[in-house]
Amino acid sequence: MQLEIISPKKMIFTGSVVSVTLPGALGSFQILEHHAPIISSLVKGKLSFVTDEDEQIELLIEDGFVEMNNNKVTVCLESIIKEL
Repeated sequence: MQLEIISPKKMIFTGSVVSVTLPGALGSFQILEHHAPIISSLVKGKLSFVTDEDEQIELLIEDGFVEMNNNKVTVCLESIIKEL
């Protein structure tokens, strides 16, 4: 599936991934390929994803929201605190 992570200032990541784990308001949740469409708010916490090359990337984020539709995940963030 395709993942785009964007902020008001720049494109943070775009590429093909296997999974995305996000810090939701009700707890952490994971999105896998062919997940049902969803829109959710995000809170401060760890966002991680696994690329098709089996590389795991982790970011500590402030807040934002995520949309999953047609096997494309779009994450809009206010800011990234740091890469872990």
